[in-house]
Amino acid sequence: MKLEPGDAEALYRVLSARRDVRTGFTSEPVDDDALRRVLAAAHTAPSVGFSQPWDFLVLRDEALRDELADLAAAQRAAFAASLPAARARAFAGLKVEAIREAPLGVVVTCDPTRGGRHVLGRATQPRMAAHSVAGAVQNLWLAARAEGLGAGWVSFFREREMAALLGERVGLPQHLEIVAYLCLGHVSAFADGPELETAGWARRRPLEWAVHEGAWGAHPGGDALDDALAACATLSVDEGEAAARERLTRMTVPPGALGRVAELGVRLAGLAGSCPPPVPEPAVVAVFAGDHGVHAQGVTPWPQEVTHQMVANFLAGGAAVNAFAHQVGAEVVVVDVGVAAVLDDAPGLLPRKVRPGTADMTVGPAMTREEARAAVVAGVEVARDLVAAGNRLLVTGDMGIANTTASAALVSAFTGASPEVVTGRGTGIDDAMLARKAAVVRTALSRHGLLPGTPSARQGNFDPSHPHEGSPHAGGAGGSSPHGGGTAAADDPLGALAAVGGLEIAGIAGLLLGGAALRTPVVVDGVVAGAAALVAAALAPTASQAWIAGHRSVEPAHTLALAHLGLEPVLDLGMRVGEGTGALLAAPLVAAAARALAEVATFDSAGVAEKTEEISQ
Repeated sequence: MKLEPGDAEALYRVLSARRDVRTGFTSEPVDDDALRRVLAAAHTAPSVGFSQPWDFLVLRDEALRDELADLAAAQRAAFAASLPAARARAFAGLKVEAIREAPLGVVVTCDPTRGGRHVLGRATQPRMAAHSVAGAVQNLWLAARAEGLGAGWVSFFREREMAALLGERVGLPQHLEIVAYLCLGHVSAFADGPELETAGWARRRPLEWAVHEGAWGAHPGGDALDDALAACATLSVDEGEAAARERLTRMTVPPGALGRVAELGVRLAGLAGSCPPPVPEPAVVAVFAGDHGVHAQGVTPWPQEVTHQMVANFLAGGAAVNAFAHQVGAEVVVVDVGVAAVLDDAPGLLPRKVRPGTADMTVGPAMTREEARAAVVAGVEVARDLVAAGNRLLVTGDMGIANTTASAALVSAFTGASPEVVTGRGTGIDDAMLARKAAVVRTALSRHGLLPGTPSARQGNFDPSHPHEGSPHAGGAGGSSPHGGGTAAADDPLGALAAVGGLEIAGIAGLLLGGAALRTPVVVDGVVAGAAALVAAALAPTASQAWIAGHRSVEPAHTLALAHLGLEPVLDLGMRVGEGTGALLAAPLVAAAARALAEVATFDSAGVAEKTEEISQ
């Protein structure tokens, strides 16, 4: 059948206007003919092997819908109890279903046995039966919108619990799978955008992020790192910072009384481009995990297996980062970008492994340039996904036995400090092992032409065949960077990262760039994150305007990195746990800085007299 003129335009208009409706249902009954047209549209959906595994159970009985609403309410409460505090507060204001308010419900089921054993495609892809039913749900949803009806997909059910209730009450066969419960009815008005988006729960991902041309990660216009570097190159904070400083002069606190809290607020306003800035909640800490080949050089008393054991501890909620995240109301996710062991799927684990651990940097490069770049890209994409999920504050975390050795090497390479100065005790090593660790760092830097004070390092010719990655977006080489160029590492940051870095360090660098590109503040943790920030700043000097140093680690390399970056830590508690712990403790202060700009009254609004000018004698 040929589309008539205007049909395509109407179709696209309906597609863009489809909404998952939870509010505004009216008591107006749904016309039977309209309901039949909607269900007929659902029935035209494509299906695996043309098996048509769907059925539609229309429910009008109020008492039954009350029981179903009670099931949904119980699951809503269970979900709310599992949320971090900031997410729980936001969730409390959301309406997630309208089972009682809508005049009818439609239960859409899947029969995975329909058609017998020879349904084309189902033997090789059993899940295609349920996927086919999802296509029918989409057709129903769109047809409802075309009829002026609202439809809301309710997913706050334990599927077998709902199936048992419907089996008891209306005889639903128990071999059927419930794919969707849809609230259907007339609504007073349709929202301009998806309700979860307008409520700030999540954001829409740009189409360019979702399109891959010919190869995974080949997005139109460039990959995630290219996009992030381009966005960072145009990052300007002047307007927001000026507005914040002007507001501070009118707030009902003495000038300068808020100290560095005011400066945090200024930074947040600059990043937001307006004042007051949004309160940076909810927060999420992304713990990037990877193993290190340099572990073989005896730089730590801990076995390498501790990396994946600690990852399991993070996911089980038993680590220091989990305790601190619970206290401040943040979420914890773990990003496997380079753990040597194979990790089982688990809630909160993001599998982004580039390779199973790095090579020994004293023997050869820790990884290839391509692997280093892939790990940075993974970090950028994690930042994108976490921000799209509704997070307004990113916090860096890390896990990787021997990663302070790699971090010390990078800090030495970027700042020019000697290996003996930057090398710290990490997980608590003794003097003999500390000396060995510093010697290992020196050996690795020397092997790769990165040792401060050597001709290759002074001349900045670490890898002449690879100019500064991302140029011109990454800033100039050879001393033009505001974070201090002129070293081989500054001239070729990806090369230095590949030579002596770590996969989790690369991932954190990507998170820092991705957050800055999206104008989302990132709280930087300890020495591992500091090393990553040096790499990221060399790639995109302006990106540091989005970063906040959460604390000062006792690792000497961290103080050097912060000074090189021009970042003043919020806290100094003598910590060296890593994992994101110090940065998490700073998160409430960052949020308080934004609240101060938003909620502290001005002299005018509060009716408070301002200070008079001093009278000269």
